[in-house]
Amino acid sequence: MGVWSRGNGPVWERLAIDPQSTANRRRILFASSEAHPLIKTGGLADVAGALPAALREIGHDARLIIPAYPQALRQLRELRPLGDVRLPLMGRTARILGGRLPDSEVPTYLVEAPEHFAREGSPYTDTSGRDWGDNADRFMLFCEAITRIGLGCPVLDWRPEIIHGNDWQTGLVPALLHGQPDRPATVFTIHNLAYQGLFDRATFDRLHLPEVFWTLHSLEFHKQLSFIKGGIVFADRVNTVSPTYAREIMTKELGCGLDGLLMGLGRRFSGILNGIDYHAWNPAADSHIPQPYDGDTFSFKAENKLALQREFGLPRNEEALVFGHIGRLVPQKGADLILGVLPRLLGHPNTQFILQGSGEKATEKALLAAAQAHPDRVGIAIGYDEGRAHRIEAGSDAFLMPSRFEPCGLNQLYSLRYGTVPLVRRTGGLADTVIDAGGTGIERGESTGFCFDPATREGLWEAMERCIRLYREQPERWRQLALNGMAQDFSWTASARHYEELYDQALVG
Repeated sequence: MGVWSRGNGPVWERLAIDPQSTANRRRILFASSEAHPLIKTGGLADVAGALPAALREIGHDARLIIPAYPQALRQLRELRPLGDVRLPLMGRTARILGGRLPDSEVPTYLVEAPEHFAREGSPYTDTSGRDWGDNADRFMLFCEAITRIGLGCPVLDWRPEIIHGNDWQTGLVPALLHGQPDRPATVFTIHNLAYQGLFDRATFDRLHLPEVFWTLHSLEFHKQLSFIKGGIVFADRVNTVSPTYAREIMTKELGCGLDGLLMGLGRRFSGILNGIDYHAWNPAADSHIPQPYDGDTFSFKAENKLALQREFGLPRNEEALVFGHIGRLVPQKGADLILGVLPRLLGHPNTQFILQGSGEKATEKALLAAAQAHPDRVGIAIGYDEGRAHRIEAGSDAFLMPSRFEPCGLNQLYSLRYGTVPLVRRTGGLADTVIDAGGTGIERGESTGFCFDPATREGLWEAMERCIRLYREQPERWRQLALNGMAQDFSWTASARHYEELYDQALVG
């Protein structure tokens, strides 16, 4: 299982794939409920915005489809109506719009159904944070529209060979295509198994899904309709976003009740590590940061620290060790662990902590209280701002990611790119991408950060103490550790080659 290995070399090495491969040009429709820069709630949007572009760069005709949210309608270039598509199960039609992403040439389709998607804010929740009550109907409509396109849609002069779905919001596509003659091959990627798209039997009936789907071996899951099971059961190939997470979700601890099903997939299931967009995340040419830098000009990074301290109202101090964090303030991300060690960190002189995030209100309140009590040590920004995220990555010395589980993680990859030493829990994609600074790994070019286990305050603090000691006592080794990270290659181009291989496998069946 999996397409990555850790050999005897200094980093996680990709299996050899001939860059001059003569693989056929594939027609790929990438289906997602969100895509950067049109609309984003998490890492799925980054993947949807970057992977189709990377696939096009290596010669494939990859296109993107998402719902027609207001944010997407405002930003898509060359937006034009293409026509209406009939949706028999939903008993209605939906309009397909076409255009291109704001910052790439990826052809993009929007599924327009105003009563379902013309809502500002999150694609999934209302302003109070509660799930939209009609989410099942909304994403059933989206899935049926994708299915119609996959089977040949008169309003388009293009038909995909492969439909690549992502997470529960597209999980019904492989199920609806199952058994259809001349259907496209299907690939389904699990970005976070904890979100499964579960609804009651009444919802199943309202969506007019075939009765044959209401079985243990299909969409039924403990007397509920499970969208994600549609992708897992019926897709030609299923993968998740890191090899370690693929192994973890085949265990009872992290399998969310689907571990047995995933184990039964055998060679149909694999792990492919996400990449990051090296054009958008490039410290040498980042318009969001005040001072560009690279490995040869690493000393320039200090200017970004000083600017970040000023932005968050902290004393400008080049000698201070700045820990940064960006993320959802929820237990999965270890927000409570960060709060738990914050008093110990403040007990160390010349350290600062900067955070951008949002989530549980009690956690937000506690962090804001810490900033108010220690205005010279703690800077907190509730919410999300893309430019500020870049500045935190560029200006911090170390980046905290104490996740209890992490399918892939992107911020540790951004941190490596920016020479900001990641401090992570050894789980999922974090374990696959960060090599601990133990022994002589720094000098051999292997080590790129700090890892800890288990997910406790003590485990996190022990790693932070090691981090503080190295920064204070061995600045040259610290610099080498940061440069080791900057030398890694986690670009989407490399990951796209592995998806190319997965698509070929899906076409074979």
